[in-house]
Amino acid sequence: QVQLVESGGGLVQAGGSLRLSCAASGRTFSRYAMGWFRQAPGNEREFVALISSSGSNIYYAGAVKGRFTISRDNAKNTVYLQMNSLKPEDTAVYYCAAETSGGLFIKDYEYDYWGQGTQVTVSS
Repeated sequence: QVQLVESGGGLVQAGGSLRLSCAASGRTFSRYAMGWFRQAPGNEREFVALISSSGSNIYYAGAVKGRFTISRDNAKNTVYLQMNSLKPEDTAVYYCAAETSGGLFIKDYEYDYWGQGTQVTVSS
């Protein structure tokens, strides 16, 4: 069983920055691919970014590429999402997820464990 706990969400003005963290339990974090997803009210959950188990492969959704940066620290069992140049349309609940086979997927149903989510609100 893997537990994921997100933190770092909040209210920020457009153009501002936030850094989300996702802390994972267990000793096998370094084997997992990790993803960030988000869900705005009335919308389906959507892919934001993913990082491979070693950190050598990274993918972003087009809407966030160039503004968001995903990273991980396997020694700390933590994955991060640095969000810069935030826009009102980035407002959503952000979730981290673990894919335990190590595969790189952008579909949420491929992920095995999920955090509870953290709210990000960007005001205009």
